Amino acid sequence: MKVEMLDVGWFSAPAGIFRSGDEMERTIRFPVPAYVVETASERILIDTGLNPAAIADPATYYERPDIFAMSVLEQEQSVAEQLDVNTLTKVVLTHLHWDHVGGLHLIPTSVPVVIQRREWAAGHDDAAVQRNFFLPRDYAGAGREVVLIDGDCDLLADGSIELLLTPGHTPGHQSIRLGDLVLGVDVAHFASGLDDHRFPVFADDHEEQRRSAERLRAMRDAGLTVIPGHDPEILHPGPLTA
Repeated sequence: MKVEMLDVGWFSAPAGIFRSGDEMERTIRFPVPAYVVETASERILIDTGLNPAAIADPATYYERPDIFAMSVLEQEQSVAEQLDVNTLTKVVLTHLHWDHVGGLHLIPTSVPVVIQRREWAAGHDDAAVQRNFFLPRDYAGAGREVVLIDGDCDLLADGSIELLLTPGHTPGHQSIRLGDLVLGVDVAHFASGLDDHRFPVFADDHEEQRRSAERLRAMRDAGLTVIPGHDPEILHPGPLTA
């Protein structure tokens, strides 16, 4: 199995929004990753990065100036400019935030999406959409097969790719275990978050997020490599060892 990290954008925002206790006056430029997993029979994209159409003026594109009042988006290449999306067999969405689902429209509708049922349901509930800062313009619409899963899931039924329900950041956030590698995604934006629990100030449920962080910390302490969601010191594009 081959795993590669793609750099599909950046967002810059006050540090204190994305790690509690940090200074609001300091800006951090966060990388936005997506991952390509290749097996003997599958080519799976995990998350899709930013929406190219939203980069220049996300507040206007999404009609949500409240979300983007203090954020700047950048992108050199979209996910579709970095790989042949027609070769994909599945897209796994870890959750429905705009920096993870923004490139979904670049993927052929013949490619099925795999997501937790509770996340998909939240993405279509008005109250949950508002609470979690979801932007349905990126994922709403008919014509694509959506495979809904409930809890932990052996994706290919061979033990090689395990989807892990790790809620809290959003209602149905999921992480991915690939052998000895765990994509923790936004359970913690920074690697240190598994220990200090200094999460973003926003969350669907901070207590659930703490429990999810403790689950991933236990996996890390057992010898697995856990990759955080947006840590600029950790995330670098290129091959990863699973």
